[in-house]
Amino acid sequence: MRERVSRRSLLAAGAAGIGATVAGCTEGNGNGGNGGGGGGSPTVGILEDRSGNFQLNGTSKWQATRLAIEEINEEGGILGEEIEIFDPDPQSDNERYQELTEQAILQENVDALWAGYSSATREAIRPIINRENQLYFYTTQYEGGVCDDTIFAVGATARQQLGAVTPYLAEEFGEDIYIIAADYNFGQLSGDWVNVIAEENGYNIVGEEYIPLDESDFSSVINRIQGEDPDFIMSMLVGANHENFYDQRDSNDMTIPIGSSTTMAQGHEHIRYEPDALTDVYAGVSYMEELGDLRDGEDLVADFYDRWPDANYLNQEAQNNYFSVYMWRDAVEAAGTFDQDAVIEELENGVEIEAPSGQIELDGATHHISHQMRVAHADGNHEISFDAEQRIEPTFLREEVEGGAGCDLREESKQTQYEPGDVYGDILG
Repeated sequence: MRERVSRRSLLAAGAAGIGATVAGCTEGNGNGGNGGGGGGSPTVGILEDRSGNFQLNGTSKWQATRLAIEEINEEGGILGEEIEIFDPDPQSDNERYQELTEQAILQENVDALWAGYSSATREAIRPIINRENQLYFYTTQYEGGVCDDTIFAVGATARQQLGAVTPYLAEEFGEDIYIIAADYNFGQLSGDWVNVIAEENGYNIVGEEYIPLDESDFSSVINRIQGEDPDFIMSMLVGANHENFYDQRDSNDMTIPIGSSTTMAQGHEHIRYEPDALTDVYAGVSYMEELGDLRDGEDLVADFYDRWPDANYLNQEAQNNYFSVYMWRDAVEAAGTFDQDAVIEELENGVEIEAPSGQIELDGATHHISHQMRVAHADGNHEISFDAEQRIEPTFLREEVEGGAGCDLREESKQTQYEPGDVYGDILG
């Protein structure tokens, strides 16, 4: 079995030096959080964007997390204690995320943290998470590969999402693919995954572009795509600026089908834009609001809008935030303590979850989820239908890395991220 350096011992050994970066904070409480024996009320941190470039995605995440905590408190809390919330707005600013993460851990002594939409944000705060051995739930669908002692990446990975939608589109429309993706780690690694899936299935990549996050003019990109005339486009664009691609696609009468791991399920572009901007966009998703709630006798969508009547959309990540709060609650109650090491050990036993998206399972070895995936399609009226439902396990970490030995955090302590090139370097060059 691995040995985990406890957060208690880490803070006790180095609190004074660690806390120097936080104004007014010179030490942690050394107890693994308020609920771990420090005398304060159990506290969770919710650092989700409610302004800035990612506010459309982050606001729903914040709302769903608060809803779950409020429901739990109404039912009597956890271990008889009401849960407090620390939830300032990070404003889509990674430097502010770093400051607030320090504050959440060292001043607010949070027992668990939900934080961040983008992979760039996750990587900005991950050194702090690692240094403090903080229990952290990252809920956005992402490029995959994070194998980290205290991080539970519960969103669908690129291998799961792109593995659902890319073969579906190739069968429907043909095998020539044009890739467009955001020019940062998420987009680049997602593009790598499309290349891997294409090689595995004999598809052709006829073009590939990575677009800066501040770019909003896609006229030249659209011209190049039309010149290559692919059978379909794989789009992993991200954020408010990149959404302009879909409106400009419509203006340029570009009717080439589009596959995506980012569109509709997160920023609800199919609602916010008029047809035909999102017509024949297909997304590999674990959840969208239109799916409803697959649990017997439950209705998350209705509960969400009852609590937040002015909410824009219950997105995929919001559902992940919601079910992971309950997953954390159950682990705390099973462990009989808020102590983060004990809670992580309980989670690592594996957890079956009845989520709004269906029956899913936390893989204790990798800290990732076996998701019910489906392909969502926007028709000419932007109405959503679902097809090709399948359960996809986190095979990249479980079976493909380390020469097939996989990542098993129950046996070996790690704080790393594997990339497709670590396994498929012969394909990616």
